[in-house]
Amino acid sequence: MALALTGDDLVRSMSRRMSTTGLGSRGGLASASIREAMNNRSMSTGLGSRRGWASTSIREAWNNQTDVFQRSGREEDEEELKWAAIERLPTYDRIRKAMLKQVLEEGKVGYEQVDIANLDMHDKKNLMESILSVVEQDNERFLLRLRERTDRVGIDVPKIEVRFEHLSIEGDAYLGTRALPTLLNSTLNTLEGALGLMKLFPSKKRVVNILGDVSGIVKPSRMTLLLGPPGSGKTTLLQALAGKTDTNLRVSGKITYCGHEFQEFIPQRTSAYISQHDLHHGEMTVRETLDFSGRCLGVGTRYELLAELSRREKQAGIKPDPEIDAFMKATAMAGQNTSLVSDYVLKILGLDICSDIMVGDDMRRGISGGQKKRVTTGEMLVGPAKALFMDEISTGLDSSTTFQIVRFMKQMVHIMDVTMVISLLQPAPETYDLFDDIILLSEGKIVYQGPREHVLEFFESLGFKCPERKGIADFLQEVTSKKDQQQYWCRENEPYHYVSVSKFVEHFNSFHVGQKLDDELRIPYDKSRIHPAALVKEKYGISNWELFKACFAREWLLMKRNSFVYIFKTTQITIMSVIAFTVFFRTKMKAGHISNGTKFYGALFFSLINVMFNGMAELALTIFRLPVFFKQRDFLFYPAWAFALPIWVLRIPLSLLESGIWILLTYYTIGFAPSASRFFRQFLAFFGIHQMALSLFRFIAAVGRTQVVANTLGTFTLLVVFVLGGFVVAKDDIKSWMIWGYYISPMSYGQNAIVITEFLDKRWSTPFNSTTVGKVLLKSRGMYTEEFWYWICVAALLGFSLLFNLCFIAALTYLNPLGDSKAVILEEEDESKKQSSSNGQPNLKSIEMSSPSTDMAMKNNLDNSVPSGANQGPSKRGMVLPFQPLSLAFDHVNYFVDMPAEMKSQGIEETRLQLLRDVSGAFRPGVLTALVGVSGAGKTTLMDVLAGRKTGGYIEGSISISGYPKNQQTFARVTGYCEQNDIHSPHVTVYESLVYSAWLRLAKDVDAETRKMFVEDVMELVELNPLKNSLVGLPGVDGLSTEQRKRLTIAVELVANPSIIFMDEPTSGLDARAAAIVMRTVRNTVDTGRTVVCTIHQPSIDIFEAFDELFLMKRGGQVIYAGPLGRQSHKLVEYFEAIPGVPKIKEGYNPATWMLEISSTAVEAQLDVDFSEIYSKSELYRKNEELIKDLSTPVPGTKDLHFPTTYSQGFFTQCKACFWKQHNSYWRNPQYNAIRFFMTFFVGIIFGLIFWGKGDKIHKQQDLMNLLGAMYSAVLFLGATNTSAVQSVVAIERTVFYRERAAGMYSPLPYAFAQVAIEAIYVSIQTLMYSILLYSMIGFHMDVGKFFLFYYFILMCFMYFTLYGMMLVALTPNHQFAAIVMSFFLSFWNLFSGFLIPRTEIPIWWRWYYWASPVAWTINGLVTSQVGDKDDPVVIPGELPMAVKAYLETHLGFRYDFLPVVVAAHIGWVLLFLFVFAYGIKFLNFQRR
Repeated sequence: MALALTGDDLVRSMSRRMSTTGLGSRGGLASASIREAMNNRSMSTGLGSRRGWASTSIREAWNNQTDVFQRSGREEDEEELKWAAIERLPTYDRIRKAMLKQVLEEGKVGYEQVDIANLDMHDKKNLMESILSVVEQDNERFLLRLRERTDRVGIDVPKIEVRFEHLSIEGDAYLGTRALPTLLNSTLNTLEGALGLMKLFPSKKRVVNILGDVSGIVKPSRMTLLLGPPGSGKTTLLQALAGKTDTNLRVSGKITYCGHEFQEFIPQRTSAYISQHDLHHGEMTVRETLDFSGRCLGVGTRYELLAELSRREKQAGIKPDPEIDAFMKATAMAGQNTSLVSDYVLKILGLDICSDIMVGDDMRRGISGGQKKRVTTGEMLVGPAKALFMDEISTGLDSSTTFQIVRFMKQMVHIMDVTMVISLLQPAPETYDLFDDIILLSEGKIVYQGPREHVLEFFESLGFKCPERKGIADFLQEVTSKKDQQQYWCRENEPYHYVSVSKFVEHFNSFHVGQKLDDELRIPYDKSRIHPAALVKEKYGISNWELFKACFAREWLLMKRNSFVYIFKTTQITIMSVIAFTVFFRTKMKAGHISNGTKFYGALFFSLINVMFNGMAELALTIFRLPVFFKQRDFLFYPAWAFALPIWVLRIPLSLLESGIWILLTYYTIGFAPSASRFFRQFLAFFGIHQMALSLFRFIAAVGRTQVVANTLGTFTLLVVFVLGGFVVAKDDIKSWMIWGYYISPMSYGQNAIVITEFLDKRWSTPFNSTTVGKVLLKSRGMYTEEFWYWICVAALLGFSLLFNLCFIAALTYLNPLGDSKAVILEEEDESKKQSSSNGQPNLKSIEMSSPSTDMAMKNNLDNSVPSGANQGPSKRGMVLPFQPLSLAFDHVNYFVDMPAEMKSQGIEETRLQLLRDVSGAFRPGVLTALVGVSGAGKTTLMDVLAGRKTGGYIEGSISISGYPKNQQTFARVTGYCEQNDIHSPHVTVYESLVYSAWLRLAKDVDAETRKMFVEDVMELVELNPLKNSLVGLPGVDGLSTEQRKRLTIAVELVANPSIIFMDEPTSGLDARAAAIVMRTVRNTVDTGRTVVCTIHQPSIDIFEAFDELFLMKRGGQVIYAGPLGRQSHKLVEYFEAIPGVPKIKEGYNPATWMLEISSTAVEAQLDVDFSEIYSKSELYRKNEELIKDLSTPVPGTKDLHFPTTYSQGFFTQCKACFWKQHNSYWRNPQYNAIRFFMTFFVGIIFGLIFWGKGDKIHKQQDLMNLLGAMYSAVLFLGATNTSAVQSVVAIERTVFYRERAAGMYSPLPYAFAQVAIEAIYVSIQTLMYSILLYSMIGFHMDVGKFFLFYYFILMCFMYFTLYGMMLVALTPNHQFAAIVMSFFLSFWNLFSGFLIPRTEIPIWWRWYYWASPVAWTINGLVTSQVGDKDDPVVIPGELPMAVKAYLETHLGFRYDFLPVVVAAHIGWVLLFLFVFAYGIKFLNFQRR
């Protein structure tokens, strides 16, 4: 082995020596002789190749020594001949052929001609290996070789210069409390918006300026860094430059590329904008994602460039470097499934290790967040764009990865003359140094733009200096902010005064860099210099047919990956068909008589509903896919039709399969007309219905665009289609002014097609009153009675399917994703309370515009509020309530979990996996401890164990609180735990969140006044006052920004007045300023004498040195340092530098980064030491053991913690507090509640119109059936809507509930009570509205008692439907799962509701389920209470007339004297679901820790 290694080193050193000329070869020994290499050294034609090890092993090369140094002329001649053969080919073929090194027979290595269009994976891998074997070293060399080839024959590379002049962007937003989305406000806003469109009402929105009059130039081959605090307009600027401005914003000024304005070319294809939101299909692997993107974006002008290049090389007689030639040819082929470009991008972004792993989403495990971020970057890099605008590409990446990526980008910019602007949140100093130019934005204005070298000089000329141990990027972001500016003032002889942003801008214009920029902008761009290929004029990268093929391949892939959904749907339809044929069993289905008709109608209608509703899953699937579609459509990956067509085509086999299963299982078992032709007709009809349903749901999804809106629209459309479909109400009974609904309802055609097929068969041809029994049955429901109508109906179904698909394409083409307007709080406070911000404008706080893609909030909430500590002096704040300082000591803590199955399968014997080993330490009051370690060291695990938050696993060792053993019940009352993901109820304000937490967690004896003061104190401490009335919102969607959310998480724990606080990564995902604010909060908290422990990930110098003590862990859960940091971390540095072999720290280097680097496993192996062993033998360890011993014995005269009750508040107060919070949440959730009322109102009106006056006209059997249909659809539709709508609301609240329960705020019962109580209030209002509409319009007998019963039944019905939805969420791990279970049971309730098949007709083996279907009880109650006591006669076809009362009893099994039982049963159902919900909430915990 040693020999092999030396061989490798020899080769590597040779290749390094020779690569200076681009000649040498990594495998030099194996292929070209050294002598030849030496002779050719002067000709830098890049002949040699760096290939060889890829194919032949080192040993082979070593053993073949005799052959290595001589290469016969014959082989060279062969190679020359092969090149000559390629050169003689016509251009098209020449560009498709290249020479690649292959292992020939007898183990020799030589060049073989290959067809570039059909490279196999092995060839590609070898080619990539030979070009970039070690990316860090080879990337620059590779790019230089590429560039050298074009330069040699004098071909220019297209360059783009982007200029923007006097660019201003503004939008509109609501003010003050009007911005809170309460039910009242959202109704008013909608009305005002509608009136505003008709110009009848002035808009209440105010104008918000996002960018104000900015000008500048972005030059090619210079890398620009865009810096600025959050909300300064970075995203807006980047989007504007990339030609992707949001349509709701107004843009003035001009942006040009090489002097051309946007309308003269296609900016989306010329440039690429890389968004900060990662939207990808979770089912595709990383490589597939990049390949698809590369395939759609095309190769730009690479092909033309290559053709010209090879023409010029042929003329000059130059032979290109074979690998570079192969690479360029491979990347110039358009429309290939996989491209070498994606291999290259995967390599430079460090994604090659996870290239075959799924991207993943909420439901699937996939790659990590940082890797997702890189996929977003890679997706645009594989395209041919020459100008790149990257928005915060480093979120979730550690600094070393960011540094590598930015370094590769820099090489690309400098060598390939790319134009690039990157905005970063917290660039580390070494990353910052890679950039050439800096643009600094603040409050929508450009403060500095120009070379990096002059930026500090500019600020020093104004009197601000960057301190020694501070990153320049952090300094730049803070120096323009009012709150942080003063600390950087460096002129001792002058007093400090605040320099506003406009002053900075003014000064910059007279600064030499600003003047130079101004001069450049004055001279217009010389358009004659522009390269013809620089600006893209074609809209899409590849031809229409290629686009269709690419989208088709992806759609097929997604269907395969989502096969579970399709298998599940198929299983569901199979189960339903089995149930259908056992309910409508053929022995009970006698044909040929009028009295049997109802059952056949029921069976046919049930089939229709099932086949149609099975398409409903398409709605959710489409909505799930839309965000990615909109992103790719806007970047011009493909047009809408290319996305929609493959979906349509690929669903056809699915329709055939599902309709086929249904018809095969039910046709003969139910006993439909026994003839083959009728069987196939039925099949065709079902196929048409299924196709129509799929395309209808897809269209609804594209119009709705979000789950809630689409579900509402969907329910609404279905309802109209369903009720007017000709079964629920017969055609002849629909009012003449509603009959158009019947003709446009696709369901009526489906209904007609399947009944005509059945009732016109020979079996139904018994003569009856001069026609046949079949025709009488058809006429009774108003169906067509001629055979030819069947074909018309099938044609109509296919026509509808075509129409909906076209509408789907149109919707996708013209609609944009729905923007969520974010909360805007503008408090215009009077001068006496707070001085207004410098330029006399009102205080703008947390302003966000309505668009999901623009986060350009003017979040100057912090800049414009006066420094809070300014007028108070150093008084101890946050100390209204006394608390008991506690210390926490833990000794020899071990933590195990059960061995995961994946590891067992790899042959690991142990049953338990150890995550923490012998961890000991102590945390004391007033000392801030940092818990640090690489990811996987067990930081969060240790915190969870100490805080008692683990739900599984085995803990050993002792933990004591101020000397007494820890008892979780009492411990939870005195601790706070700030989780890493900030979980809060989205629809309450910041102040309410805090009041709620304080109300439930402070002791009983604290009165309301003190509590209020305490909450305000905490808000002051955590600097949340300006956001007092802002809605919290959902992370990443609306409401507070990440950093504000972090501070809220801390405040929610502080108001509980804890003695010990644990914080999990309080600064992750924040920019430097936000992190500083959060750390200031943490520091203030410690200074009140509390014990605080933070885990921290990659801190900057100033954050790291804000800590007093460090607890450092290494991978495997062992401690390697626990002790004080010292000033400028000197104690830590001294400890590690004392270990032999550890390299000294560089001057000004971040000690946190240094400490993680030198303690990594790689360094341990290199030095052959074990840091945890060194620590356990050190003096430091001995001191810590003594301290732990001290803290583990109680101080004389102290008592153990003791509380008289489990929770700090009584049961009644808990109920009250929970109800108060739920009430606020519901009042501010218009998406759920306003839509619910709106739906109810409209459905009520529509039903009222359809069943107008049917209530007291009961003369024939069909009238009773219509009434029954009215009751059935009235309860089933809205009931089912309630069930599905409530699920997402409860699911979000449940995650919050898990956190609050762990904090010991309340027992689960008050929570369940509050959730049910608030629902009950909203449901009773909903029912009242609905009942009044229906009762008056259907025209039932006006009687108070009857109305009350009607109201009662509908109320109870909606109640149990809602509770059923809540119960399912409580019993299942996530609401997607709940939705599946829900639809399954709803189909049962539907079948056994007594409408499709009356109870008297249900086979005896299924009759029990009739009583177990709550809907059946409701329909029974509604019909019986309204008409069950009537004695009027009813005409029945084929039988004698009988009284209504008798008919209901004999035909439907409804008895009037049974009503009291029905009334009681409803209460039973509600209580049953209520108890199951409460039980699920109390005992089931789906959170795994």
